[in-house]
Amino acid sequence: MISPKIQDAINAQINAELWSAYLYLSMGMNFEDKGLSGVANWFRIQFKEEQAHAEIFINYLLSRGGRVVLKAIDAVPTEWPDSLAAFTDTLAHEEKVTALINALYALAEEEHDYATRGKLDWFVAEQVEEEENARQLIDRLKMMGDNTMALYSFDQELGARVYNVPAPLAAK
Repeated sequence: MISPKIQDAINAQINAELWSAYLYLSMGMNFEDKGLSGVANWFRIQFKEEQAHAEIFINYLLSRGGRVVLKAIDAVPTEWPDSLAAFTDTLAHEEKVTALINALYALAEEEHDYATRGKLDWFVAEQVEEEENARQLIDRLKMMGDNTMALYSFDQELGARVYNVPAPLAAK
C-alpha cells in the first residue's frame, strides 16, 4: 500500500501532466492556425507524450493500491506570436515539470518509498531529454532569425516527428 502523502503527490503530478498535455495541444492548435503544420505536429506529439506520462503515473498508483483522483485542469494560454516564443515557453514549462518530479523524488526518499523512487528514475531521465530537446529547438530558431526558407525547412522537419509509446507503457 502506498502512503497517503505519496498518493496525494502522485495525483497532483497526474494533474500536472494532464495540464502539460493541454498546454501542448493548445500550442499545436495555435500553429495550425498560423499555417505551420510541422510545428503543430511537434506539439501534438508532445500532447500525446504528456498524456502517456499521466497514464504511467495512473497505472503505477493503481498497481500500488492507491486511488486516482482526477481534478480540474486549469486553463492554459492559447496564443504565441511565433515558434521561438512557444519553444521558450516549452523550456520554461519543462524546467518546472523537472522541479515537480525532483520534489516527488525527494518525497519518496523522505517516506522511504523506494518503489516510487525507482519508478521516478525513468521520469528524471525523461526530463533531461525534454529540456535538451527544447533548448536545441530554441538554438536553431535563434540561428534562423527571420529567414523564411529556414523556417519552412524547420517546419517540414518537425512535421516528420512521430509518436513513440514510452517504454513504461509499451511493456503493458
